[in-house]
Amino acid sequence: MAKTFVTADLHFGHQGVCEFLKADGTKLRPWDNADDMNKALIENWNAVVHDHDMVYVLGDFAVNKKYIWLARELNGRKILVKGNHDTGALGEYAEYFDDVRGCSQHGKAILTHIPVHPSQLNRWAVNVHGHLHATSVLEEIETMTGIGVISEFVRDERYVCVSVEQTNFRPILLDEVLNGKR
Repeated sequence: MAKTFVTADLHFGHQGVCEFLKADGTKLRPWDNADDMNKALIENWNAVVHDHDMVYVLGDFAVNKKYIWLARELNGRKILVKGNHDTGALGEYAEYFDDVRGCSQHGKAILTHIPVHPSQLNRWAVNVHGHLHATSVLEEIETMTGIGVISEFVRDERYVCVSVEQTNFRPILLDEVLNGKR
C-alpha cells in the first residue's frame, strides 16, 4: 500500500546551509559540505520512501535550479510546493516532479512552505509547513496576574514544521504528522 510522506527544506547543493548555526550556537546540519549533505539526504530519503509512495516536498528543494536533477535520485512520486529558493520556471521542475503547487490541502490540513498567517487557520486545523528549519511558530499567551499581564511564548500546536532538521533529515509520514505522533 502506498504511503504519503512530507518533508521540507532539503536545500540540495547549498553549501551555506552546512555552515548555518542554531540559536544556541550549534550547527544546524551535521555536514561540512554540500556534497556530503546531498548524499546523506538521498540515502535517508530512499531508506523510508519506496517507488509507489508519494512525497510532498514543502519547498526549498534545491538552492538553485542547478541541483533540481537530484530529484531523479529519490524514490517515489514527488509533488513540490514551491518555496522561496525554488525560483525556477514551472517547466524546469516538471521533468522531476509529478506536480508543482503553491500549497496543497488534505482534509483539514494545509501544506505550505512558509507558515500561513494565524488569521487564516480558522479554515484549517493544522498547517504543515517548512521554512523555519530548527524553530517553530510561537503563540503569545497572556495571563492576568495581581501585578499585571504576563506574556509568554509557547509553541503553537496548529503549526507543524517538517523541515528536515526537525525530522531526522528524512521524509516523515503525513498521517503521523496529522495524528501528532511526530
